[in-house]
Amino acid sequence: MKICILQGSPRENGNTAAVLKPFTRRMEERGHTCETIRLHGKVLNPCLACRACQKDWTIFGCVQKDDMQEIFDAVRAADLLVLATPIYAWYCTPPMKSALDRLVYGMNKYYGEEKGPSLWAGKPLALVTTCGYPPEKGADLWETGMRRYCRHSQLEYLGMLAERHLGYDTVFMDQDKEVRAVAFADELCDQIEKNSR
Repeated sequence: MKICILQGSPRENGNTAAVLKPFTRRMEERGHTCETIRLHGKVLNPCLACRACQKDWTIFGCVQKDDMQEIFDAVRAADLLVLATPIYAWYCTPPMKSALDRLVYGMNKYYGEEKGPSLWAGKPLALVTTCGYPPEKGADLWETGMRRYCRHSQLEYLGMLAERHLGYDTVFMDQDKEVRAVAFADELCDQIEKNSR
């Protein structure tokens, strides 16, 4: 299985990256390939809502020449999409939001003169999230938004791993978080393997 991880943290070695380490290690131990794309540092313009992408139902079709085509190709080729982001102001980081806005148009050919297909229909999606509040108060809006995004895009939502950081003067990563990250990887693998039988 090919896994595409879109990583939305501005910090290369921050909390989100720390949670992803045991998660990706476990995925690879189970024989899967993980490609992590760090969105910070990529040129990701906001969506223009011009709907040029709706003219051809077989391609991304965006008129903007930035790094989004590469992301589109990686997402489309993946068997599982994982969105990994810290929570800023109760939602994902700006580059993640920009990528999601561009993908919802480029992948879903719903917005032209005629309604077309979803190019990623049936693709499983999962969330890996870090936040400073208890997850039920810090990551709940992000999960709700992504559940709706998945329904709209015909993606299969598989769940969320949310880990809390108790403050800048505390160590974030610990053995409990590592165990939960490994367990989440196993859970996703088991769900996908079961669904593919």
